[in-house]
Amino acid sequence: MDMTALLLSRIQFAFTITFHIIFPSFTIGLAAWLTVLEALSLATGRPVYRVIFEFWLKIFGVAFGLGVVSGIVMAFQFGTNWSVLSKMSGPIQGPLLMFETFWAFMLEASFFGVLIFGRSRVPPWFYLFSTAMVALGTSISAFWIMVNNSWMQVPSGYVMENGAFVPNDWTKIIFNSVVWSRFPHMLLAAYLTGAFCVAATGAWYMLRKVYHAEARIMLRMGLGLAAVLMPIQLVFGHLVGGYVNTYQPSKMAAIEGRWNDEKPGSEVLFAWPDVENRRNLFAITLPPPFGSLIDSDSFTAAETGLNSIPRENWPPVVLPFFAFRIMVGCGLLMLGLAWLGSYLSYRHRLAYNRPLLWLTFFSFPLPFIAIITGWFTAEVGRQPWVVFGVLRTADAMTPFLTTQQATISLVIFCSVYAFIFLFGTFYIYRLIRTGPRKPFEVPHLAVPNRPMSLADDEPITEPHHFVAGE
Repeated sequence: MDMTALLLSRIQFAFTITFHIIFPSFTIGLAAWLTVLEALSLATGRPVYRVIFEFWLKIFGVAFGLGVVSGIVMAFQFGTNWSVLSKMSGPIQGPLLMFETFWAFMLEASFFGVLIFGRSRVPPWFYLFSTAMVALGTSISAFWIMVNNSWMQVPSGYVMENGAFVPNDWTKIIFNSVVWSRFPHMLLAAYLTGAFCVAATGAWYMLRKVYHAEARIMLRMGLGLAAVLMPIQLVFGHLVGGYVNTYQPSKMAAIEGRWNDEKPGSEVLFAWPDVENRRNLFAITLPPPFGSLIDSDSFTAAETGLNSIPRENWPPVVLPFFAFRIMVGCGLLMLGLAWLGSYLSYRHRLAYNRPLLWLTFFSFPLPFIAIITGWFTAEVGRQPWVVFGVLRTADAMTPFLTTQQATISLVIFCSVYAFIFLFGTFYIYRLIRTGPRKPFEVPHLAVPNRPMSLADDEPITEPHHFVAGE
């Protein structure tokens, strides 16, 4: 086997999945946000909600298209680089991906056309229904992808026949408890991504002193949603850690930087894992039983160390160790920012707190970083298995794949994805910089001239743009 080709194939898949996950995680949250805006527009009759909806719909359309393109291209490598995996797991992964296509993608794609072209052609209630169906479709799509990945993490409900994984109990595959902790965790991450992107955009407009009505709504709703969802996300994150500790002790040992078995276990807050000498340098550690309490919900549970696991079954230690801590750090930063911002918004002081507005603006990468590092933790920590415990990554690669072939495909994939990312990101930036609309573009929405405010009971102390719907 060409080990260089294996490494290049792994880098290629890591690159493409890292790129691809950015857009679905953004559009899942954004679709839900659009549904809320359309419902508020119909319920209240306030034009400002319609203006914000139309603005974010354009961004959603671009991100949705980028997600589709990157997802289709990404699938090619299953045939070019991982044909053995496709052959062996096809009886299970094939139907799951088919379910994702017909149950989810067709649903969201069909009603997406109504969102783009049907505003004037369908009744308002049906337009709202279409928006909700797109949001539902994106969530169902995430569900089937997580079922697929969760089966690779904890395989169940199958038998081996002629060298292939053949399903014998779909209920164990679809309704596995692992799915029902990982899927909400991923869905909440997507909602938080949308919430912080919306809040960051609102903060940017506040700092520029434009689109105050729209900015205020984006800021308050984005931070308010994040303030509610972040504690729930932390709970589901803990549940995900529970399945890892139960089914993947090697991954948990790498995440924790735990080398020896401990009963009860300590908790390493920060260190530099010295893999060669099987120790941690510069370690900051909480004494027992904090490790057992966090990992096993017990004061006395035994925790597995890497030294009790055969060396050939170790995952890379450094990457999941630091990726996990970056993910948790981003989550705690988002929690603190959401709670503080929501409190100041409730006190009508957020709009004048420029340091917090800047922090909110610069917070938009945090959910993306958390999602990417979370996937790094899950996928790198699963190594050396592609189907945990039963199929090694090295054995899943296409036979006789050469270094030259792997290099060519890697360069092509990276080039295509880099072009898509740069073009899409630049265009979304242009849309956001342009803003919801210029006031003179919708004169029929203008309201009588009156003192404007950043809150209904708060006088303005500095001039700002006149905005319809405020």
